[in-house]
Amino acid sequence: MDRGADATEPYVGELLSIVIPVRNEAPNIRPLFDALSRDVKGAAEALIVYDADDDPTVPAARENAQILNCELRLIKNDLGRGPANAIRAGFAAARGAAIVVVMADLSDELSIVDEMRNKIRGGCDIVCGSRYMRGGRQIGGPLLKRTLSRIAGMSLYLWGLPTHDSTNAFKMYRTDFLRSLKIEGSGGFEISMEITVKGWLAGGRICEIPATWTDRVAGDSKFRLMKWLPRYLHWYFYAVRGRFFRPSPKSS
Repeated sequence: MDRGADATEPYVGELLSIVIPVRNEAPNIRPLFDALSRDVKGAAEALIVYDADDDPTVPAARENAQILNCELRLIKNDLGRGPANAIRAGFAAARGAAIVVVMADLSDELSIVDEMRNKIRGGCDIVCGSRYMRGGRQIGGPLLKRTLSRIAGMSLYLWGLPTHDSTNAFKMYRTDFLRSLKIEGSGGFEISMEITVKGWLAGGRICEIPATWTDRVAGDSKFRLMKWLPRYLHWYFYAVRGRFFRPSPKSS
């Protein structure tokens, strides 16, 4: 089903919404769907969120829909181009009581999605897949990006943010808590840092579990470090300032 993102869907039951922002990811769709079907158990829906009607990812998703063991929904991002808007469009269209953001390039460790869902069931509002806590790993990727991400995550953890990896987009959210936050991001993947920081400052319960991130093997990266770095810095200093005014933290 194709639909826009002009309205926020009600959420239901134990359903998990898997939001997958895409652009030119056709070569990765079949292995992604294979991995989702293998690793994600329980009720779920997969939301492929695309910007342009001519994106070859869309027909690839339709052609491989039978591989999935869950419903496939094709969501046209009508909020404006770019990863942040695609993710926000996915959030609005999601029907699950929990939402996880997954990259189409197979960089995320999908085998821990069910563990993340159990953390949500246990009372967490945001569950971070953490590359930088004990047991987490990062394999490949540009050195500068890896270094800056690790410095940001570890320093904010020392300042009190209860995750070692605030910048990772691979996070799961309790839908009602997510929708209680005012999300401003309209640029890149720094939206995940914004949500984590705002959730923490709002008194949400932030949890993390070790995750392995692996650099893509097909297609081109959509990450634009120098373009998005000022936005990451904005939310970094927002967190540092907010530390002195936030309520007592809840963490796990």
